[in-house]
Amino acid sequence: MTILVTGSAGRIGRNLVAALLARGEKVRGLDLRASGITHSAFDEVEGAFDNAEAVGKAMRDVRAVFHLGAFMSWLPQDQAKLFAANVEGTRVVLEAALAAKVQRFLFASSGEVYPEGAPEFLPVDESHPLKPRSAYGLTKLLGEEMLRWAGRSHGLAVTILRFSHTQDASELLDPESFFSGPRFFLQARIRQQEGFGNAAAVTALRAADDGQPAHVLAQNEKGRPFRMVITETRDMVAGLLAAVDTPAMVGETCNLGATEAVDFAEALPKMAAITGLPVRAVNLPGAGVFYETSNARMRKLTGFKPVWTFDRMLEEAAIAWRAKRKS
Repeated sequence: MTILVTGSAGRIGRNLVAALLARGEKVRGLDLRASGITHSAFDEVEGAFDNAEAVGKAMRDVRAVFHLGAFMSWLPQDQAKLFAANVEGTRVVLEAALAAKVQRFLFASSGEVYPEGAPEFLPVDESHPLKPRSAYGLTKLLGEEMLRWAGRSHGLAVTILRFSHTQDASELLDPESFFSGPRFFLQARIRQQEGFGNAAAVTALRAADDGQPAHVLAQNEKGRPFRMVITETRDMVAGLLAAVDTPAMVGETCNLGATEAVDFAEALPKMAAITGLPVRAVNLPGAGVFYETSNARMRKLTGFKPVWTFDRMLEEAAIAWRAKRKS
């Protein structure tokens, strides 16, 4: 039988499909766009997660589901899309899975089900109150509740994994990267904040911009550098495989991510040493980003051990940076 991976065209989905195929599994993908994966043991269905016809087709002869697919946005105008893909889409995928009597269902939730911007204690573990502050986090929490209901009411073997922020190592020093660009490069962050309509942030950032490429060291309004968990895609895939291989993970909810958080005050000088770009420290309005999520429960239950430290990621990012400069 087949393993279904939703979001198969995404960063984690593509890599998970490849890992499953390498293990000799028969895999099917479901996404709005083609993954580009060609393999005799792989097929895919193109369609939205809330499209019952596409989901039904994708669920045929499936024994396990990795529901990774989601719509990600923090723009107020995208809330309808968020709920359509992440809530209604999860409901449709879940109902199809129940009808197909799948054996396992693994759901990609998010650390945003916690109040990452205002944690009550650190590190954030699974006992932390669930108080999402973003619409995206709310849609993920609603998805979790549907999964727990399916486990209670239908005996579905579910596992919920709260994903940390994920990056390919090669993206870290790419100013055009969707996430790393605005996170670590000044002009990309200005463009992002303009898109969000954050006028005060744009003013602070522009004051540090002399028109030349530069890194940005983001700090909160009191000057505290940002800190967050950033996990390499390959570690996320290893965690997903560990979860599906571990019977004790049935019915569990675990944080999945790196063991150590990234302190921006330490990371930015290391990046600048590779790129040769200056670092501009900018105090941004608000409390800023400062959290660390514990993966201790995941490690204890599965033996999962992330191997891609941030420094190791930077080594690969440096290779990509230098190769791009030469091209």
